[in-house]
Amino acid sequence: MQIPKLYEDSFQFPDPNTANEDGIVAWGGDLHPSRLINAYQSGIFPWNSENDPLLWWSPSLRLIMELDNVKISKSLKKSMKKFTYKFDTNFREVLNQCSSTPRNSQDGTWLHDRLKQSFEVLHNAGYAHSVESYLDNKLVGGLYGIVVGKVFCGESMFSHVSDASKSSYIVLIKHLKDWGYDFVDCQVPTKHLKSLGAHEVHREYFLMRLDIGSNEIIEHKWEVDDRIL
Repeated sequence: MQIPKLYEDSFQFPDPNTANEDGIVAWGGDLHPSRLINAYQSGIFPWNSENDPLLWWSPSLRLIMELDNVKISKSLKKSMKKFTYKFDTNFREVLNQCSSTPRNSQDGTWLHDRLKQSFEVLHNAGYAHSVESYLDNKLVGGLYGIVVGKVFCGESMFSHVSDASKSSYIVLIKHLKDWGYDFVDCQVPTKHLKSLGAHEVHREYFLMRLDIGSNEIIEHKWEVDDRIL
């Protein structure tokens, strides 16, 4: 199967159900913010190393988190109390840490400079948000993602202290539920997120849920509410 090529003069994507067996929908195009928004609204996300061709993905199995299904162990609940949490106060540094923090199963990074620049534009436009965990006033963990209607598309997380990224994730889930969101798109299955309650669904079901969730915009401030921590 030949993978369709995208061109810079159009932000449209092929039907994600036409992805090949690896989950690749298309290649090429660019990282223009409008293209990125259209991608996430279509259930597609970019994922490639900096020197490789730009690839656009929609896997046949998608990891999602239902906001009522999050699992918080007693040890994690205790660990969460040592951190201070903030939203959107250090977005650029969260990107940098997600990009530079070593990962056991990964050589290099897919979060390269061009992609970070596009995410910063989306952040300034109100589409991308960061969750930050601080310990002794130092950023020690966090995550970021893209909002599509009532769906939060999680992109990446990092941790320099045990449970810092998990704590950020739990704080996010609690706030999304309080704000009326539908679910979190976790993209690719990982043991880390499965341990917190995320589960896999087929692409068709995911796209149906995304289509429903993306039709409604929720107006709220990204501010930590100590009442729900």
